[in-house]
Amino acid sequence: MTTPPPATSRGEKLTEDAAYWCMRLHDQDCTDEERLAFRQWVEADPEHAREFAEMLEIWEISSELPVIRSSLAAKPASIIEFPKPAAPQPSRLRRLAVAAAIALFVAPVAGYTGWSLGLVPNDYRRYEAENSRRHVTLPDGSEVDLNLGTRLSYANFKDQRSISLSQGEAYFHVTHDNQHPFVVSAASGTITVTGTRFNVWKYQDEVVVTVTEGSVRVSSDRQRNQGSTLTPGLQARYQSQDYLPDVGPADTSATLAWRDGKLILDDMSLAEALPLINRYLDQPVLLADQATAQVRIGGIYNTDDIAGLVNTLPKVLPLKIGKNDEGSTVLSLR
Repeated sequence: MTTPPPATSRGEKLTEDAAYWCMRLHDQDCTDEERLAFRQWVEADPEHAREFAEMLEIWEISSELPVIRSSLAAKPASIIEFPKPAAPQPSRLRRLAVAAAIALFVAPVAGYTGWSLGLVPNDYRRYEAENSRRHVTLPDGSEVDLNLGTRLSYANFKDQRSISLSQGEAYFHVTHDNQHPFVVSAASGTITVTGTRFNVWKYQDEVVVTVTEGSVRVSSDRQRNQGSTLTPGLQARYQSQDYLPDVGPADTSATLAWRDGKLILDDMSLAEALPLINRYLDQPVLLADQATAQVRIGGIYNTDDIAGLVNTLPKVLPLKIGKNDEGSTVLSLR
């Protein structure tokens, strides 16, 4: 998901996160995945719920101004109960500035104020690739290849170019700009660059970053000031609970084979291969047990027909395909 620009204190970061969620929940394009992420964010810390309640109150006041009465001013769906805001504090002024700037995005003065504070982007785009790969050029001139089932957004802030990869996989060729870093947010971490080529794959709660040119810094949300620097041929992998990513060498040809519509499985276990396979399926395939997970698979497959690959597995491996009580496809040893 997209995150606000870096804050200088925990309080400012919390305010900007709350403002971001106000913006997303009022957006008609807000997805079920984002709403779930919002619920998880709120439930992670009582301070999150209190800050959002305060921000929501200010947002609703701002949305009453006639100039911005539109679909963006509609109240978000009833997702969760929030505590009532505490008595006004000094930070309320900052909340007001943030909420008003975003809620009044279409008003020139408010838009300029939000931009100058580094809180509101002057350009925001969303890109999707559902059933076919897609190549797009971002407003800053950077080029992105999107794999099947990929969704990302671009927001240009005063001090950074912000990308949110909500699902899928993308290969970036970033236009160089030392003064305006390119920051990709995926799951619970960020990838920061000024100009380079790299691949980011997000599957459920796991993110894999592979660099082919230049360098990038991969950091967790819990430790923004630290991280791991990747150079060509290196790969970083992280999940939400990780403090630092796991870094190692990458098989870049296999990683980037998707750009040619291929999936390369190089003698790996089904436990390793299924996440690579499932990203191309509407419903994930499951493994019956650990013994099944250890079965090895190899080969080069067409990403446009991964369902066909799954159906042929019993012909080449000692497997059978079944269904569980929920109707999900399950692989087991025969």
